[in-house]
Amino acid sequence: MDEIKEFIKQRSDKLDKIRQAGVTPYPTKFSDFLSAKELAASYQEGKKVRVCGRLTAFRAHGKSIFCDIKGEDGKIQIYLNQDVLGAEKFKFFKDFIDIGDIIGADGELFKTRTGELTIKVTEYHLLSKALRPMPEKWHGLKDVEIRYRKRYLDLIANEDVKKIFCARIKTITKIREFFDSRGYLEVETPIMHPIPGGAAGKPFKTHHEALGVDLYLRIAPELYLKRLLVGGFEKIYEINRSFRNEGISTRHNPEFTMMESYTAYANYEDVMKLTEDLIRFVAKEVLGKEEIEYQGKVIDFKKWERISFAELMKDTFGILPTDSEKVWLKKLKDKDIKIESGELSRTQLLNIIAELIEPKAESNPVFITDMFTELCPLAKANKDNPLISERFELFVGGMEIANAYSELNDPIEQRKRFEVEKKASAAGKREFDEDFVQALEYGMPPAGGLGLGVDRLVMLLTNSASIREVIFFPQLRPEKQNTE
Repeated sequence: MDEIKEFIKQRSDKLDKIRQAGVTPYPTKFSDFLSAKELAASYQEGKKVRVCGRLTAFRAHGKSIFCDIKGEDGKIQIYLNQDVLGAEKFKFFKDFIDIGDIIGADGELFKTRTGELTIKVTEYHLLSKALRPMPEKWHGLKDVEIRYRKRYLDLIANEDVKKIFCARIKTITKIREFFDSRGYLEVETPIMHPIPGGAAGKPFKTHHEALGVDLYLRIAPELYLKRLLVGGFEKIYEINRSFRNEGISTRHNPEFTMMESYTAYANYEDVMKLTEDLIRFVAKEVLGKEEIEYQGKVIDFKKWERISFAELMKDTFGILPTDSEKVWLKKLKDKDIKIESGELSRTQLLNIIAELIEPKAESNPVFITDMFTELCPLAKANKDNPLISERFELFVGGMEIANAYSELNDPIEQRKRFEVEKKASAAGKREFDEDFVQALEYGMPPAGGLGLGVDRLVMLLTNSASIREVIFFPQLRPEKQNTE
C-alpha cells in the first residue's frame, strides 16, 4: 500500500507541474480522430491523421520515443522525434506523460521497417492524467475478486474480457434484430411493482416516500406484458432487468437480464419453434456458426431434443401428477432428497427438476415438456390431460436457458390458482394481483409467452463458466472501504 501511496504522490506532483506549465490535464473534448481499424482500412503513406487512446507502452531511444496507445478497437503505434516536435515539447512528453495516461496525437502515417502501421507525431495532447498504477505490466489482472469489483481495470488489462462483453452487446443487438424483423414491438414495463408476481422468487422490497407505499423490484415483467395483450398488442417483447432476493452462485446474480416475448394467437409449440429459430439466429450472427464448445462439451444448435418431465418424475421418483404434495414429499425423502424446513415449495421442486435435467442436457439443447399443472400457475393445462401443462423449459449445456408456455387466459381459472397459491403461502399472507385478473376478465387472446435468460445465453456463446464473467458489474459482498 505504501508503494501505491508513493506512486500517487509522484503522479500528483507531475500533475501540479503540468498545471503550472499552463497545460490543461483534463480538456473538454478531442474530435475528428480515427480508430485503429479505420487507420488500417484507409492507409496512405504520409496521410495526416488524428488518433487517441490510453498509453500502454513507452520506449525511449535518445531523441526518439515509440509508444503504443490503446483505443476501443485496437492498438496504435506512435513515433515522437525531438527534431520534429522541438526540444521543449519532446522533453515535456518524456518527463510528464506516463503509461496509463490518455493522450491524443496528430501526425502522418508511415510503416516501419517491420511493416507496422505508425504515426509520426507532429503534435500531441494530454487528455487525461492517470494518478493510479495500471494493472501490473499489462500481463492481465489475475485476482478474480478485483477483476469483478474493478471491472474497468479488467477491461483495460484483459483483451479477452472485452471480447466477452462485445459478444454480450452483439447478442442483445441480434435478439432485438430477430424480433424486430418478425414484426414484434419492443415495449417497457414497470420495474417497481406494488405486488410481486409473474414468477416464483423472493423480491427486493423498497418504499416510496411520496406515495407512502411499499414497492417491490420486479421478479418478472410477465403480468404487465400480458396486460398489453389485453390492450390489443399482438407481438411484443421486452429486454428487461429483473431481480431476485436469493442466493448468488456461478449461475445466479440477484440482478439479471431477461428477454420476454408474447405472441397472440400462438401456443407453446409455436414458441418452441420461435425459441429454436432465435437461438440459432443469434449463434450464427454472433459466432458465425451453430456448433459451439461450452466447458469441454460440443453443443450443436441444429439438434434439439425433448424430454417429458412427467415421465422423468415417474421413472426417477415414482411421482405421478395425481399425487398430493404430501406424497411428493414422502417419495422424494425416500430417495434421500433433502427438503428444507420440512415443506416442498414450488421453487424447491423446480430446483430439484433442474438438478435432474442438467446432466441430461450437458450438450445439445433439450426441451423439458409435460410439466405438472400444479407447478405452472400461469400456464394453460393440456386439454387432453388437465394435470399436465402446456409448458416447456429449455436446457442447454446443463443450464436452464428459457421457460415458456401457452398462457392461461381464463380469468376464473387464474383466480382459482392464485387463491390456491395464497392459501399455500406462509399464513396465507401472499397477495395476488387482483388487477391482473380483472384485466383477463376483459379478454386476453390465446398467446404463447417466452422468457429467455440473456446472461446465461451469453455464458454459452462465450464459453464462460460463471455468470459473473458476462455481467459488467456483478453483485459482490461489501468491500472494506479503502480510501488510500
